[in-house]
Amino acid sequence: MRKCLFAAGVVFLSWSLAFAQSPDVHSATQASNKVEANLKDVFEGKIKAEWEALKNRDKTAYGALLADDYQGVEIDGFGEKTKLQSLNELAASNIANYSLWGYKFIPLNPDAAFLIYEVTMQYPPKSAVRFSRVYVTELWVKRDGAWKELHYQETHVK
Repeated sequence: MRKCLFAAGVVFLSWSLAFAQSPDVHSATQASNKVEANLKDVFEGKIKAEWEALKNRDKTAYGALLADDYQGVEIDGFGEKTKLQSLNELAASNIANYSLWGYKFIPLNPDAAFLIYEVTMQYPPKSAVRFSRVYVTELWVKRDGAWKELHYQETHVK
């Protein structure tokens, strides 16, 4: 009988401790989810700002988003471009409008995040190609307290 009471006591104590800790675990999970949701919103805003800068050919705004060691690979087939190359070709951009959707935010650590989305670009009416749809992946890193885009990769979608 004593063994039975002892076993029941151990089970009860274990159960009590597990539930006593669960609010802290639950609170930590909620806090983590809130931080991730806030960061997802931050990055959606940064991506929108990126595409607005591209559409408006705004070198200053676009350059502020890119890390100094940025590398981008676009569907034009010319390979990787540095920050300077990307900024210099901005004047030739002819994006008239764009549509973003399908955001996916993947935090890698507190100072790095991977983003995935699709964009449909619309070009001026007299362009040979009127629309282009691409699947985009971006790697963002936090440097000196600011989020910067380190790598950009686009893949053509039919």
